[in-house]
Amino acid sequence: MGRRISISFAASALGDLEEILAYYREQQVPQVGQRLVGEIVQGIELLSTQPDMGRVVPEFEIEFLRELIRPPFRIVYRGESNKIRIVRIWRSERIMTLPEE
Repeated sequence: MGRRISISFAASALGDLEEILAYYREQQVPQVGQRLVGEIVQGIELLSTQPDMGRVVPEFEIEFLRELIRPPFRIVYRGESNKIRIVRIWRSERIMTLPEE
């Protein structure tokens, strides 16, 4: 087995997960939100061994900014040599903008 890469979450990505859970709670189907978040986390875990599996985000065309598509979500991450930072988790129909640093 190859090397494992560390994964961290930006506050914006954690907020996105909270919003997903809150949305499905409001819709009276909290189990759907929990299932979707579980699927998102499974996808993110794959990145620890396959960091380049995501595609370059088409809106930006920056090599280190990639996304993993897990319909209906886009998991946007920043890849570096030995770590990955999850930046945003958005519904796939949203146009992406980068937060000001």
